[in-house]
Order: sequence, then C-alpha cells, then structure tokens
Amino acid sequence: MTNVARQAENSLILPDLLGVCGSAHKTIETFVETARTHVSDLVSVDGKISGLRLNEEQFAAHGFSWVMTYATGLRELLHWAERLHIVGKFNELESLILQAAFGEYINQLKSGVAISQGEIVRPSDLGMSDTDISPLSTGAASRLATEGNTNRVRMRIATLIEDGEFGDPCYGDETLEMIAGQFRRFVDDEILPSAHEWHRKDQLIPIEIVNQMSEMGVFGLTVPEEYGGHGQGKVSMCVVTEELSRGYIGVGSLGTRPEIACELIRLGGTETQKKYWLPKLASGEILPTAVFTEPGTGSDLGSLKTRAVRDGDVYRVQGNKTWITHAARTDVMTLLVRTNADEPGYKGLSMFIAPKPRGSDANPFPAEGMSGSEINVLGYRGMKEYEIAFDGFEVKAENLLGEQEGEGFKQLMATFESARIQTAARSIGVAQRAMELARKYAVERQQFGKSIYEFPRVAGKIAWMAVETMIARQLSYFAAREKDSDRRCDIEAGMAKLLAARVAWSNADNGVQVHGGNGYAEEYEISRVLCDARILNIFEGAAEIQAHVIARGLLERRN
Repeated sequence: MTNVARQAENSLILPDLLGVCGSAHKTIETFVETARTHVSDLVSVDGKISGLRLNEEQFAAHGFSWVMTYATGLRELLHWAERLHIVGKFNELESLILQAAFGEYINQLKSGVAISQGEIVRPSDLGMSDTDISPLSTGAASRLATEGNTNRVRMRIATLIEDGEFGDPCYGDETLEMIAGQFRRFVDDEILPSAHEWHRKDQLIPIEIVNQMSEMGVFGLTVPEEYGGHGQGKVSMCVVTEELSRGYIGVGSLGTRPEIACELIRLGGTETQKKYWLPKLASGEILPTAVFTEPGTGSDLGSLKTRAVRDGDVYRVQGNKTWITHAARTDVMTLLVRTNADEPGYKGLSMFIAPKPRGSDANPFPAEGMSGSEINVLGYRGMKEYEIAFDGFEVKAENLLGEQEGEGFKQLMATFESARIQTAARSIGVAQRAMELARKYAVERQQFGKSIYEFPRVAGKIAWMAVETMIARQLSYFAAREKDSDRRCDIEAGMAKLLAARVAWSNADNGVQVHGGNGYAEEYEISRVLCDARILNIFEGAAEIQAHVIARGLLERRN
C-alpha cells in the first residue's frame, strides 16, 4: 500500500466532504421548512401570525429561531469551506471543523437544541413527528451525524490547534487581512499586557489607548469619506471589533457608541447635522454615549417616561436613565426621550444629539440639570456604567435629530442591524480569547506527569471551541456582507448575535473549567473573560427577546 493510500485510509475526513455537507444541508433545509410550517400553525389565527399566540408558544417559537440559526450557521460555514477550496486553502483543520460542525448540529437538531442552560427544545416541542425528523437519519445527514464529530475527530482538531492556529477565517480580501493583522498586533502589544489590571482595579481604559484607537481610525471606520470617515463596510467593522474585543471587551466596545451615534446621524440627521457631527465623531474629537434605557423598562422602549419639553429654542429634559455606558468621560449623548406625552408607546419618542461637558472621577456629571452615580458591575468594565438623573437639562432645539419630533424610535430601529452585527463581533472576540487562554493553560499545565491537554475531556472542549467559534464568525460575516449590500438583515444580524453570544459564554465557561481552581482566582485572566462574556446574552437585546424577534420575522416573512 502506498503512503498516499495509507493516509487516505487513516483519514478522519469523510470522502467528498463538501458534497456530503452540501447534500446534508439540503436535508436540513427541508427539516427547517417543516418546522416552520408546524410552528406557524401553532402561532397563527385565521392564517395570520397572532402576537398573543406567539407569546403563548414562546418555547416553540424561540426553538424555531435556534433551529434556523443552526441551519444558517451551517450554510455559511459550508460557503466558507467552498471559498477556501477555490483558493487551495481548504486544509485538514478546516475540513475537520466543517465536518464536526455538521455532525454535532445535525445531532442536536434531531434530539434537542439547548436554548439556555436549562431549556432544551425537542423537535416534538415544535409540533414535529418522527416522520418529520427521519430525513436527518438517512443519507449524507446520517453519515455526518454518525461520523462527523467523533472523539477521534475532536482529538485530531485538538492536535492541529495545539500551536495556537485555530483555522483560516478566509477574509477573502487583502485589505481585510491587513486590517486584521494591524489590529492583532495593536492588541497583543498595547491591550493584552494591561487589560486584566484595568479590570481588577475597575479603571477606565487609559485615554492614551482611546487616542491611539482614534489615530487608527476606529471611530470613523464606517463613516462615509465625505463626512471625514474611512468609508469601510460592516465586514471591516467586524474584523476590527473582533480583534479589539479579543484583547478586552471594553476596548472593543469603545467603538460601539460611535458606531451607533454615527449611524443614527447618517441615517436620520439633517445635512447640517451630518456635516457638523460626523467628522467630529469619526476623528475621535468628541466621544459619544448612548442614553436610551430607563429603570424598569429594559427592552420595552415604548414605556420610556423621560420627558423633553420645548421651551423656546431649547428642550428641557426631566427623568431618569440607567445602564449608560461610558457616560462620564464623553462629550455628547444620543438621547431618546418622550416629546409628546399624549402619544402612547413609540410614537411620542424623539432622539436628540445632546452635548454635555466631559466629567471626571471626582465630578462625573458637571452639567447643570444632570447628575448621576456609578453602577458597580462584575465585568464589562473599562468604561463604567451609570445611572443618570435629568432635572431641567437643556438641549438646543437644533439638536433634535432630523429636526422632527416623534421619529426617535424609528431612527433607533434603523441602527439595530449594525449594532447587533457589532455585538456579534464583540462576542467572537471574547470567545476567541477564552479559547486562546484555555489552550495555553492546558498545554502548559502539568498533572500526573503530563500536560492536561493530553486528556481527551480537556482537549475535546477546546477543539469544540474552535469549531463553534468559526461557525459564529462566518454567520456574523454573512450578516455584515448582507448589510454592506444594502439588503435587509435584521433577522440575520439577530441570529449572528444570538449564536455568537452563546458561544462566548460557552467558551468562557469551559475555559474556566479547563483552568480548574485557578480559573476561579481573580489573578487569572479567564476569570475576567467569564464575567465579560456573561453580559453578551443580555445587552443589545436579551437572548429571549432576540429569539422572539427572529421568530416573528421568520414566520411573517414566509407569510
């Protein structure tokens, strides 16, 4: 037998893997459409989606969101593999990542998808019968379910990633590769050596780092060139955000507020507002904060009570806001308030570009008519969280976004796609760092005379981190490409955020487990990564809200 034949015989990669996965995905698509039909029947009245029924059947509806997220993630991972194959870079590691992903997710689709730590949605919960599920137990799908994600496959993946290379992201563009490399070096040199100390001391990220990021173009990355930005797309935003968040989620999130503020002004502002504010935000001359949430409202923005009343050339703001990130050390607020008390729900809301003086530790809110206090948090530090009270705080009428009342919620909704894509990218950065820390510790930690990386339960955890991080990454890049193509992508952005946030938490949790008792010690970086990862399932739409929005969108899009 020749060496080539022997290698083929011993290979863990299924023959014609791309074809097998392509065939399996067609079966998965049929499975998904069957699930859609059953769930649609559960939540419809007289052939139309009923909001009441959708709430009553949340378990099934949210489960369908996860089923669709799995199917879309696998589709985009297959497309990733096909692109790599075309350029001759579909190597053993990438092949096994694809194979393991299909194998594991098919098995979960057949038997149950975990939508949280204590909730597993079975096909029967979606109204599906054994006959509906049976195609996943035949042909290519069956083979992948049986052979795709075996212990031997995971151990081979573990061997291939032992040196810290976790698979080719396939940027497909020299500019993106250059951007990724530039920010990777910045993070390795400037962020990772100090991030854990910033966290433990609960310090603001040093202004010198903020200034460096400004010089690197972070804050104006997606702002059109005509307004002083770099005119890059959302895929570039993902690459930059992922690398920065790999260093520290606070650093990655420094770009979130300018992204939201610039998107609000670009899409909803007057030309005068765009010309004045966008260059200042893009250059980092001014730092923004987003002031939306109120005590007791959470995701229910239609219940906002903070008022802004017109008084000549100004509006006077009265009310309370909470969970305001980076509120003190910023120069301007995107402020969502109620300007019409007679309009219930979303219709009476307006958005303002509200300047304020930059605060200090001693006096965080020096503006007249504005006060606040810090909220102490477990993680997601570096910018700090605040509660803010407004008591007659003045905003010039010319700073009403679009110079039109009642458009605030609509203006904010227009930014949700970008915000959720950016949050997915932050999640992937956190997931990546958790994986890096787990691998490094496992390789170096000696127990019973050998590295703990040699134990299958340890190596297998890290191997699966590599697989699922790549699925989330490719799903996020897909959502970003859809946004860059000016196609509606609210559902795709939601799915990317939903999966990436779960992967970040899973990687961080397993990373702590790999560290053992040391993972619970504050001196180890993985303890911070765990705290940082936990918030990702909550902000920018809690996982439950996100799944609900996705389900409604998917079911109504069909109808």
